[in-house]
Amino acid sequence: MAKKKPQKAKQAKAKTAAKKSARKVVKFTAPKKANGNGKSNNLPKPSSKPYGQDGKALTGVRILDFTHVQSGPTCTQLLAWFGADVIKVERPGVGDITRGQLRDVPGADSLYFTMLNHNKRSITIDSKHPQGMRVLNALLIKTCDVLVENFAPGALDRMGLTWDYIHKLNPRMIVASVKGFGPGPYEDCKVYENVAQCAGGAASTTGFREGPPLVTGAQIGDSGTGLHLALGIVSALYQRIRSGRGQKVLCAMQDGVLNLARVKLRDQQRIAKGPLTEYSQYGEGVPFGKAVPRAGNDSGGGQPGWILKCKGWESDPDAYTYFITQAPAWGAICDVIGKPEWKTDPDYATPKARLPKLKAIFATIEQWTMTKTKFEVMDICNAVDIPVGPILSMKEIAEDESLRKTGTVVEVDHPTRGKYLSVGNPIKLSDSISEVKRSPLLGEHTDEILTDVLGFKANEVAEIKNSGALSAPKKEEKAA
Repeated sequence: MAKKKPQKAKQAKAKTAAKKSARKVVKFTAPKKANGNGKSNNLPKPSSKPYGQDGKALTGVRILDFTHVQSGPTCTQLLAWFGADVIKVERPGVGDITRGQLRDVPGADSLYFTMLNHNKRSITIDSKHPQGMRVLNALLIKTCDVLVENFAPGALDRMGLTWDYIHKLNPRMIVASVKGFGPGPYEDCKVYENVAQCAGGAASTTGFREGPPLVTGAQIGDSGTGLHLALGIVSALYQRIRSGRGQKVLCAMQDGVLNLARVKLRDQQRIAKGPLTEYSQYGEGVPFGKAVPRAGNDSGGGQPGWILKCKGWESDPDAYTYFITQAPAWGAICDVIGKPEWKTDPDYATPKARLPKLKAIFATIEQWTMTKTKFEVMDICNAVDIPVGPILSMKEIAEDESLRKTGTVVEVDHPTRGKYLSVGNPIKLSDSISEVKRSPLLGEHTDEILTDVLGFKANEVAEIKNSGALSAPKKEEKAA
């Protein structure tokens, strides 16, 4: 017969179990897959709750967010919109540098910061302090699924958070990084938005043939790479269901920009076999060089297109429309602009015949668009399936009621800066409804994370706080 354990041992075991229970969090798991016969294997039944009311897509996922500025925060904000619990780690007393950059309201976090850090919780930690590392280790081991960072190359290793160290603590941890360049001669270089656009091939192919390379107003280097990283993280989470282990996820900004400029890499291969006939310079008789040229407002899809003036262009810098002379719509175009004879004229009737005359054709179309507002052009042309699009200013987008109804543009209320407009989740899921919550104040959730997430007792929290690991160092008083 087995001996009964002493009462004190039982009490100690119960105490340990209670402590573990206090720190237990919901982990991201998924149901077992169907077996080889296609029959379900312990798969859950479809939810009986109405669509949009059964949690969010990433509920149960916890992100340790070491990101700052734009590329990383774009990624983690998107994950937060889908329901992940994103814990943003910031330097005590300083925080993300963008809190104070381009500040328009004195004493309040800038729009730069607030529009990139919605739905997150903020904790301040000095990672160089032993007690600060104690908190980080607890987050790594006990609660988080993913660590996301966009530090300069090698910074995470210098903090002591090497891949080997992290995976020794938690083999399931996914470590996701944004870097400027991938492995190669430039991997140690720092990269910013416009540098990425230039190194990724976007700038060399943007602008007019006679002018210099141009960067685009869209943040394809920073925000574009952040979107790529978010997809990589979700993919790694899904693979972890099968493998049971985490992995590294890397998105280089150069790679992200190139992915968005892929049609230009397509054209680079085509140009070796002959001229790019859809480019307007072909119709103008201008020879091509060895690299893809800047193409002005030519359409990258092979359909001739150009930006044309509309009524009011003399005083409104955005009174323009993009007009595409798509072959199936050619007859309708001829009728709309008052040139029905072009439908049968052999010099205009076919796409091949029109190529040398595109500049003159668009000039004729522009004579018509200049008599209409850009919205009138859109109404008239869309009614007969002619593809056009108004050049919308940011003011017009901000005031567009349809974008507000879909949550693409949202109004957010902030405790120190008041109400402001921001972008909402651009990806709409019918069963994971996104809501945009304001960005956190610096260190706003420190106590909440220490107690509710990590399960530290009051005396442990006091010990950590008193050590100075969570607060900015006190400034030394100058001698009189």
